[in-house]
Amino acid sequence: MSSPRSSARQYGVALRAMLVLTVVLGVAYPLAMTAFGQLALPNHANGSLISSGSTGQDATMVGSSLIGQSFTDADGAALPEWFQSRPSAAGEGYDAAASSGSNLGPENSDLVDAIATRQEAIAESDGVTVSQIPADAVTASASGLDPQISPEYARLQVTRVAEARGLPVETVSALVESKIQGRDLGFLGEPTVNVLELNLALRSLNQG
Repeated sequence: MSSPRSSARQYGVALRAMLVLTVVLGVAYPLAMTAFGQLALPNHANGSLISSGSTGQDATMVGSSLIGQSFTDADGAALPEWFQSRPSAAGEGYDAAASSGSNLGPENSDLVDAIATRQEAIAESDGVTVSQIPADAVTASASGLDPQISPEYARLQVTRVAEARGLPVETVSALVESKIQGRDLGFLGEPTVNVLELNLALRSLNQG
C-alpha cells in the first residue's frame, strides 16, 4: 500500500507530464507546422484560394482551386456563357460541409433517370449526341467537390461558350488546351481542366 507522500509524488509527475505534453503537442507543434506551411506552401496552407481582378484592394475572392462550384442561374439552369462543372451530390451542390456522393448504385432508377436528364440537356445545349458526352459530364464524384472536368468535356463545350460570348471558336479552343493540367508526377491520374480557373481566363478574354 502506497503512502500519501508516494501518491502525491505520482500525481505531481503526471501533472507535470501533462503540462509539458500540452505545451509541446498542443501549442508548440501546431505553431511550428503553421509557420512552416505559411513559409513553404502559403497558397496550399490557406486553402488554395483564387482571386479575380488585380491584386490588392481590387481583388475579389471567388473560390478555391480545390473545391468546385456551379455556374448556373437561380433556377439551377446552366448558363451557356460559362464552362460547366460536373454534377455534385454534396448538399445543394459543392457544399464543403456536406461532402458526399449520391451513394446510388449504377442500376438505381433515380440515378439512371438523373443521368438521362443530364445527357438530354447537354446534347441539346451543346449540339452533340449522347454517345459523345463523357461520363464526368453526367455523374457526380465521390466527394461532390471535384473542381476539375476532363479535357473531353471541356472541349465539348467550346462551341456553345464561344457562340454565347461572341468569341471565335478557335480562340476558346486554344484557351481550353492551355488550361489542361497533366497527370500528377507525369503518370498519376488523368489530365484535367480546372473549371473555375478556365472560366476566369475566359472572362479575361472578353474584358480584353
